[in-house]
Amino acid sequence: MAVTGEPERFAFGSVHSGLLDCIQVNLAVLADHHHGPGAHLRLGAPLGFRSWERPDGLPTVDPPLAEQLRLAPGLLGLRVVRNERLHRTAMFAAVRRAGAARYVVADAFHLPWLPYHGQAHMDHSFLLAAGPGGWHITDAYRSETSWGTAAPGTWVLTEDELAGIESAEVVEVAPDTARPAAGPPPLVSVDESAVAGYLDAYDTCPDRARAIGQLTVETWLLARSRTLHATYRALFADHADDARRAAEAAHLRAWDKVVEQTYLAHRRLSRGRAEPPGIVDRLREVLAADLTVFGAPPGIPAPAAAPPAGDPLRAQVAAVAADVLGVEVAGLLSGAPFDSFPTFSSFRLIEIIERLETALGRELDADALVPENLRRVDDLCRIAR
Repeated sequence: MAVTGEPERFAFGSVHSGLLDCIQVNLAVLADHHHGPGAHLRLGAPLGFRSWERPDGLPTVDPPLAEQLRLAPGLLGLRVVRNERLHRTAMFAAVRRAGAARYVVADAFHLPWLPYHGQAHMDHSFLLAAGPGGWHITDAYRSETSWGTAAPGTWVLTEDELAGIESAEVVEVAPDTARPAAGPPPLVSVDESAVAGYLDAYDTCPDRARAIGQLTVETWLLARSRTLHATYRALFADHADDARRAAEAAHLRAWDKVVEQTYLAHRRLSRGRAEPPGIVDRLREVLAADLTVFGAPPGIPAPAAAPPAGDPLRAQVAAVAADVLGVEVAGLLSGAPFDSFPTFSSFRLIEIIERLETALGRELDADALVPENLRRVDDLCRIAR
């Protein structure tokens, strides 16, 4: 049966795509679609710590789809009407019969609009509807990956282009009658024994490449959830509370450094190089600091955060960094930190280090490759001398 009517359109300009994982993000699109811009921010209201066991035995903070759907009514004002695991043909038939978009979760390896296509297996959500010209897809996910950038967008694809999908979760989601009530976030509650067990699993795993590889995903998820929580808290904060905002901003920068350090360790291990020390210890520190920084409701001052602790080489380092970041050498030579440029990311930092090692013909000291040592040209010069 041909479909001639235009499917429902979903705007995602109000969604904080960069703060949401690939399962949350399209539930967020539905929340804002049904309840208005910003409704999805309630995903950031709670902050705690819980993990689930992966098939390989390592723990993960990435909640399963069933848990995300269980929380959707209270956080997003969305209820699950029907949830079915369907083979590809049945998936298309069900969506076509519905005459409306469905929230779908499938293996990203088979989704051609993603950089994960043909590269990595993981669950990924999107909104799927039948319409003129083929299958209309909305996906608000945003992330930098090793294979390129995942960016929010809409696509119209044929069944042949989606032929790789073997099966998928097809979920009918409907709005509750009212937008969920917003209010100050609940107090942070963390089971310290759960955190200790989680960290110990990664610290003692004998397969360091596998452990650190998965920890890159874990730190990324944890850092995003903390930034989302801070964004939600800001809705209720006293705008004169400069000390609290500064403490939260410093803490989020510390999380970003953990993500960078973990990714750097993963890249080095994958190339047969030494693992930089202190990866799990640094993660332990920022998890403990969550309670200090986010432990009090907005409006109550938080304790001040402690601050993070014309030569040829300098010209060479600046030239490499400028080329990777696509910026002028002069700004880097004047002392501007790498992360002050919008083109900076963890991927670019890795590229700077690896290209510098190639240019120098030697590896940099692995023990010195921690985030606070990698912010400026002069930092890298000290390591390289």
